[in-house]
Amino acid sequence: MNTPICDFVRAYREKNIIRGHMPGHKGREILGMEPMDITEIQGADSLYEADGIIRESEKNASFLFGCPTFYSTEGSSQCIRAMVFLAMQWAGKQRKKPLIAAGRNVHKAFVTAAAMAGCDVEWLYPGEGESYLSCCPTAADAEAFLAETKPAALYLTSPDYLGHMADIEGIANACKKLGVLLMVDNAHGAYLRFLQPSLHPMDLGADICCDSAHKTLPVLTGGAYLHAREGMFSEKEIKNALSLFGSTSPSYLILQSLDAANPILAEPFPRMLSDTVSSLQLLKSYLQDVGYVLAGNEPMKLTVLAKPYGYTGFDMAQALREDGVECEFCDADHVVLMPGPMLDIGRETRLSQALLLLKRRPAIQAQPPRPFRPERVLSIRDAMFADSEWIPAERSEGRILSYVTVGCPPAVPIVVSGERIGREAVAAFRYFGIDSCHVVKE
Repeated sequence: MNTPICDFVRAYREKNIIRGHMPGHKGREILGMEPMDITEIQGADSLYEADGIIRESEKNASFLFGCPTFYSTEGSSQCIRAMVFLAMQWAGKQRKKPLIAAGRNVHKAFVTAAAMAGCDVEWLYPGEGESYLSCCPTAADAEAFLAETKPAALYLTSPDYLGHMADIEGIANACKKLGVLLMVDNAHGAYLRFLQPSLHPMDLGADICCDSAHKTLPVLTGGAYLHAREGMFSEKEIKNALSLFGSTSPSYLILQSLDAANPILAEPFPRMLSDTVSSLQLLKSYLQDVGYVLAGNEPMKLTVLAKPYGYTGFDMAQALREDGVECEFCDADHVVLMPGPMLDIGRETRLSQALLLLKRRPAIQAQPPRPFRPERVLSIRDAMFADSEWIPAERSEGRILSYVTVGCPPAVPIVVSGERIGREAVAAFRYFGIDSCHVVKE
């Protein structure tokens, strides 16, 4: 498989051309990568009007993923906004109301996208025993919810931040039965396509889906994909949707990394991935043998429930850090690690030993706040564009949230724009370390 973007940039560098164009570093090495950093010069194609080397590279990616695939250099956040825009276009064509049903554990980019698109949202809430970071309805529950709310589209996050995967295949069948567009935020699951068999949402029946390539594939931060079912949207419609939310100066360093990944994803990545998943399964067994309690069913994520082992998630993450291991995410209850084919996770490695040799303590019994259902007062759009102010979270009870301010990770809002902040929300803010919030002025 060729790498047309990388080949073009290398050839351009070798010509030693006087760069009378952006970027301002002019290819002079300061950090080291500047000679490979270019802009949309003659022959370099243009991301949102691609008909040359970028289009050729995207065709390679489309072959690998088995569906029309398009690049983003601004992560899945750009793709999420494009998906919402496309869903609203599709709803208009189908003469459906601009309503999206969504799992409550959405990334905050979905909330801002809903505000910009002006669509309404009906929330699917976590089930009994689920964290606010998770929402994995059964196919039957999803079908019943869709039949009741009658949305144009359903939006799910799978895998979620804690490594839980929804029954995308079953839910996709329910969506098809009811004529509902299925959108999946698969930011954490780009690698799922390369398992045998594939567990990628597009292979399980999703209509449109985003992947953060950089999260689980050998791609630079910011590289992402937007996938669509063949014939669902035209290439022009998808490029237009991406261009609405993307910079007119996309990073060619990120584009090169997406391009260079293609031959690696063809081979040897699937073989390396298979070995990694097998090693991680063994590590999970070892950890459970010494008393760890794990969460999630995602093949390439390791989520530890810290309190049963006698630690808060923060304390466990710090103990691992002192042993040379940095986790992906931690909160009071969880530690999340994201292994991968580029990381050795055999039993004798530093990662495995740091976990296996961590001293077990008496379990901590304190539990996190349960997910709750805030009162909806304003639409997301009206609340986000309202006159607003910052106030301490401890004094926010009774106020209406203007826009979500939760950090990333995990970027999952506890309260959504337009909802009233109740006593449960204030307690959750306190528990999760949120000390201020943006509310509608009274």
